[in-house]
Amino acid sequence: MATAAQWIEGARPRTLPNAIAPVLAGTGAAASLDAAVWWKAVLALLVSLALIVGVNYANDYSDGIRGTDDERVGPLRLVGSKLASPSAVKNAALLSLAIGGVLGLVLVATTAWWLLLVGAACLAGAWFYTGGSKPYGYSGFGEIAVFVFFGLVAVLGTQFVQAERVDWVGAALAVAVGSFSSAVLVANNLRDIPTDTESGKSTLAVKLGDPRTRTLHLALLAAPFVVTLLLVIRTPFALVGLLALPLAVRANAPVRSGGNGLELIPALRDSGLALLVWSALTALALGFA
Repeated sequence: MATAAQWIEGARPRTLPNAIAPVLAGTGAAASLDAAVWWKAVLALLVSLALIVGVNYANDYSDGIRGTDDERVGPLRLVGSKLASPSAVKNAALLSLAIGGVLGLVLVATTAWWLLLVGAACLAGAWFYTGGSKPYGYSGFGEIAVFVFFGLVAVLGTQFVQAERVDWVGAALAVAVGSFSSAVLVANNLRDIPTDTESGKSTLAVKLGDPRTRTLHLALLAAPFVVTLLLVIRTPFALVGLLALPLAVRANAPVRSGGNGLELIPALRDSGLALLVWSALTALALGFA
């Protein structure tokens, strides 16, 4: 039986910045329109957190029953390490996704009915990332899905439920957050190229190969700082986002130095930290604009 601490580790708390950052950014975008609604921001945050935990448990379950996690380099996996049964992890995934869905219904009921369709797409995307007979995460589309769901959808959705409209600032923030979030997954998949290749998991990193995956990680970390310069059009305070640049440089350090395996764990951690700090600083700047 897995302990409570192991269940928490299995939820992959290091990925939580990917859930928190888009809500911060989207709320900042709404605040720049003088339309922030704080209870909706809190509710959006809870939805985002529930979905990412659900995604992580679903990934643990699906990879575990396929044997993808049998020889693992990175953090703990509950099914792969046989600390929890596949059915228990599957139920944890479904419960987390259901909580996110129910909370999301409140936002739908208080904003617009068509957000129900967006929510359904998010739930489907969460499950079929590694679930089903043909998981898209095994075909190189994982980074695209992260960019769309934890970038475009999460940021613009958070702005919309508060301001009931989106603008170019929200779109720019969505691209930046999506790039950061994708960088986290790229670092993860770079680390796993050897084991994913052996298990037949054809991630984008496997398709691109080691050198080009390292270049992609650098490009994704650089993109948000281009967005920072663009946001100066709305407010010069946006330049505060550049304070996250040293974190991005540190995140890319193990990647550009040729690190492999466990040496790349700091790249995941620091990519997520850069994402969170950049989003928080930029949201504050827009809020004071």
